[in-house]
Amino acid sequence: MIQFQTATWQEKSKTHEASWHSEANLAVPKQIVIANDETKADEAYKLACEGTALLYRGDFQNAKQLLQAITRRVDRKPIKPTDSLSEAFHQHRARQIQRANITNKILIELQHAKCDLKRAPDVKDAVLGALVLDEKRDKPPVSLLLSLRELLGMIGAHEWRKKGVYINALQANVHAHYGVYSPVRGEYLDLINQAPLNNPAVAFDIGTGTGVIAAILVNRGVKQVIATDNSERALRCAKENMQQLGLAQYVQILHADMFPEGKADLIVCNPPWIPAKANAPIEHAIYDPNSAMLKAYLSGIKAHLNAGGEAWLVMSDIAEHLGLRPTGALEQWISEAGLTLAEQTSVAPTHAKANDQSDPLYPARAKEVTSLYRLK
Repeated sequence: MIQFQTATWQEKSKTHEASWHSEANLAVPKQIVIANDETKADEAYKLACEGTALLYRGDFQNAKQLLQAITRRVDRKPIKPTDSLSEAFHQHRARQIQRANITNKILIELQHAKCDLKRAPDVKDAVLGALVLDEKRDKPPVSLLLSLRELLGMIGAHEWRKKGVYINALQANVHAHYGVYSPVRGEYLDLINQAPLNNPAVAFDIGTGTGVIAAILVNRGVKQVIATDNSERALRCAKENMQQLGLAQYVQILHADMFPEGKADLIVCNPPWIPAKANAPIEHAIYDPNSAMLKAYLSGIKAHLNAGGEAWLVMSDIAEHLGLRPTGALEQWISEAGLTLAEQTSVAPTHAKANDQSDPLYPARAKEVTSLYRLK
C-alpha cells in the first residue's frame, strides 16, 4: 500500500493538514495558497512557476479550465532549434518534466476519496483503483491532497480500464489498471502471435504488465506460463485480466524483479525501449535507464533457458534513431550473453505519432521499426 506524507497549509487563519500523494514523486509543497473561481490564470501561472501550489476551492469545472489555461501558458515557450535528434529528445524530455512540475501545482482535496467541489464527478472508484486500495480492507485517507492533473489522469485511466483495449490476437479486450502501460501498440503483439512456436511446456513472461503476452502464449497453446513483475499494480492487473479471459489456471503470476526460479522452454520479454530516466511509475514501461532491464534480461537467459529452448526479445530501434544507443550495441550485448540470433522479424509502427510531422522527434519515429528477436 502507498505510504502517504503530510501536507500542511493555512486557511481561514487555521492550520490544516492532509495526506499527500504525488504519482510523479513530487515533494510535498512547501507553500500552499488557496485558489478559487476568482483566481486569474496569469496569477496562478506566476505562482506555480515560483513553486507555490494552489489548493482549489470552488467549482470543479472552473478548476479544470484554470489548469488548461496554465498548460497553454507553459506550452507557449518556444522550442529551441537543436543540432541532433539526441539533443531534441533531451529538450523534449526537459519540457515534459517542466510542464508536469508547473501544471501539477493545482491541487484538489479529497475527503474519503470523494471530491466535494461543485460539479465534481464521482471519483472514488478511480482514486481507490489508482492507489491500489480495496475499500473492503483498506481505508483511504480521511483527507487527501493531490494534483488536479493527476486526478484527471486517474479518472481517464479508470474509464479506459472499464472499456479495455481490443487485442486482435486474443479476439478479446485487455484492461490496463492505472499506472500499468496499456498494450495499445498492437504491432508488437502481432509479432508474438505469429512467431514460430515449438510447443514449449513452460514459458516465462518477464515484466508481464497487463499480462497480455502471457495470455497470447496460452491462446497459442502453451499450457503453463509463469509471468513476473515487480509492480503491485501490474500484478493485480495481470491477475484480473487472466481471470476475465478465463486463463487463470494456465498462468502463474509472481512478484519478481526479473526471472522466476527454474527454467523454461520459452522466455519472452518486452522491456522498455528508451534508455533514459523515468520520472513517474508509468514511465518505467517506456524508459530503461542505461538499458538496465534489457541487459539484465539478456545476461540472465542462459541460466533460465532449457536446452533447445528460445528466448524472445521485443524491441524497437527508436533509441538508435534518437542517438541514445549506439548502432550495433544490442547485437553486441546478445553476443556477450552467449546467445545467437535465430531470426529477426520486424514491423513498422502504426500509432499516430509515426505520421505526425509536427512532433519534434518525428524524424526518428518515421524510421522506427519494432522487432522480435528469436534468441538461442
